[in-house]
Amino acid sequence: MAPAHDPAFWAGRRVLLTGHTGFKGSWLALWLHEMGAKVSGLSLPAEPVSLFRQARIAELIEHREGDIRDVDTVREAVRAADPEIVFHLAAQPLVRLSYEMPVETFATNVQGTVHVLDACRNAPSLRAVVCVTSDKAYENREWVWPYRESDPMGGHDPYSASKGAAELIIAAYRNSFFSGEASPLVASVRAGNVIGGGDWAADRLIPDIVRALIAGESPIVRNPKAIRPWQHVLEALGGYMLIVEALARGERRVAAGWNFGPADDDTQPVSWIADHMTKRWGGPDWIHPGGSTGPHEANVLRLDCAMARTQLGWRPNWRLEEALSRIVGWHKDVAGGADARDVTLRQLADYRAGFLQA
Repeated sequence: MAPAHDPAFWAGRRVLLTGHTGFKGSWLALWLHEMGAKVSGLSLPAEPVSLFRQARIAELIEHREGDIRDVDTVREAVRAADPEIVFHLAAQPLVRLSYEMPVETFATNVQGTVHVLDACRNAPSLRAVVCVTSDKAYENREWVWPYRESDPMGGHDPYSASKGAAELIIAAYRNSFFSGEASPLVASVRAGNVIGGGDWAADRLIPDIVRALIAGESPIVRNPKAIRPWQHVLEALGGYMLIVEALARGERRVAAGWNFGPADDDTQPVSWIADHMTKRWGGPDWIHPGGSTGPHEANVLRLDCAMARTQLGWRPNWRLEEALSRIVGWHKDVAGGADARDVTLRQLADYRAGFLQA
């Protein structure tokens, strides 16, 4: 079991999140707020249907709308927040959309990362930066072995290539501008397919299944044989927070790239996820339309998380079946009229309680 996070560290801490209106950013903003942090955000406007809006997160933090592709916007957000900690999550996060919008994908994921890191060079109170990339940043050779942090970056599609390029940029800024004795420390984090309640992204497996089940329709599954490292969003975010705590303590060895993924036997094919989701929901079975379903996507992708386990003591708390139960529970509760913020905070409390009981 992973070590519990230190509430005393986060209490009153000034934290800037880019991408705070997104799915992961919304969960992280709530978690940090619950820990007592003073959270500021910079992001594009939230989607009309989103966890950010459902849980009314703008009421809890300093909410700023802006585009990280605009360097002056990023600089002003960093200046105004005067952060001690920066989590950079803002991104174009979808593989299939990157085929339709390659220029925008590279501009956001590559140049946007440059803008954030460059603004951080002039943040006087800054102690730690965590940049979120993706497991898809690795050069995927479609083999069964999990990827380690030392494996080369790459990418077949624009999204994956943009995340591989972002990793090279992060390393260059870390080596060039954040390597001095008094400098803030910078790490990158690569998670697998994060899932959880409140994810409404288009063209992504769990949200697509949930939308279909709410409508009483059979979910359509594009690539049932594709294998992914599925994990609840809180697993990845908990790892990111452990990285920050270590960086802020001055642990220079942590200023590197890190994998956060599920237990080895929780790396499952899409069909397994669809089976368990529809069974727990009690809804219609999923269907596969057959034939070509769109542009290339990786078939096999696994992460080796030995470095996080041995050096940080990080462990997954919720196994995949528990994560899927929580997702179904979240969406059924909210669809039934429960307050989305209350449901989200209750699941967060249950997750954190697991560390205290270990």
